[in-house]
Amino acid sequence: MRGLLVLALLGACLTAPAMAREFQSEQHDFRLTPVVEGLDYPWGLAFLPDGRMLVTERPGRLRLVEDGQLHPEPVAGLPEIAAEGQGGLLDVALHPDYADNGWLYLSYSGRGEGGLSTEVSRARLSDHRLSDVETLFVALPKSSGGRHFGSRLAFDDAGYLYITLGDRGNRPVAQDLADHNGSVIRLHDDGRVPADNPFVDQPNTRPEIYTYGNRNMQGASFDAATGRLWAHEHGPRGGDELNLVQAGHNYGWPMVTHGISYGGMPIGEGETMPGVTDPVYYWDPSIAPSGLTVYRGDAFPAWQGDIFVGALKFQLLARLEMDGERVVAEERLLENQIGRIRDVVEGPDGYLYLLTDQRGGGIYRLEPLG
Repeated sequence: MRGLLVLALLGACLTAPAMAREFQSEQHDFRLTPVVEGLDYPWGLAFLPDGRMLVTERPGRLRLVEDGQLHPEPVAGLPEIAAEGQGGLLDVALHPDYADNGWLYLSYSGRGEGGLSTEVSRARLSDHRLSDVETLFVALPKSSGGRHFGSRLAFDDAGYLYITLGDRGNRPVAQDLADHNGSVIRLHDDGRVPADNPFVDQPNTRPEIYTYGNRNMQGASFDAATGRLWAHEHGPRGGDELNLVQAGHNYGWPMVTHGISYGGMPIGEGETMPGVTDPVYYWDPSIAPSGLTVYRGDAFPAWQGDIFVGALKFQLLARLEMDGERVVAEERLLENQIGRIRDVVEGPDGYLYLLTDQRGGGIYRLEPLG
């Protein structure tokens, strides 16, 4: 009987929700509050207009959170997803006019002729099921392997959709304009190619490409105050980059990099060269960045305009203090406190929300103290 009581108490301790904790930072002291736990490798987060949250799980499930409770059943009706390696169900984003048209967008790894690649579909949510599902974009060519799919989704004020892609572990394709991989893609909200895309009239190119020379971009966000698109990408061994995304620019991978190969050998021709755009900021050693937001909320006034980046390797949240387009300081928060931080999102309440990349991962909220 005593043994059963001990086991019951132990089980209660293991399943009890984590408590809120308080932390100090250079400009704002804050409380870290668990919102939801028990997610399976969550990857992307979006807030519905009614306050509910949509969360993707990389193994291929879309989850709904309402009033702080995780719906026990995944949303039905998703497109076919190939969850292999780093692939699976990745990002989720809402159309800027979601309240009127109901479109939500999903990025994921999909199978087809030649192997796998990043795909993007849109759909509508009704009665815990997706309907009107249509595929808008398929990165071509598809290839073998389970690495470097990207992929974040972001909308600008004009309603254009931006998709970040990885190089699929094949370095040269990032410099090949006939290959989608290793680039940022720009589309109309229905998948059509904008007539003013930078390479739309060039022969032997993919007209959807907006930038190229990118290695593996897992964070992207528009600054609501300036309209600039910021993105970061994984370097090899060292050389993670923060970039300002600009039409037609070549970001240099693999010709230039601030990192080296995993075997210790140099890559490319150095750290910079004419004709490529240098990063605004880089990390060496790598932090393995994932998730990015430019903070413009009211809850943390001293953080206005700062860029927040989740880190997988060092399990931290990096705050980049900005002066225009220049990083003037970096502060590292929550190191080794909650695990690998996969996504960073500013909520409609002005708080910051984090996803942790693990089995049994969760959603955490940063709230100001005082």
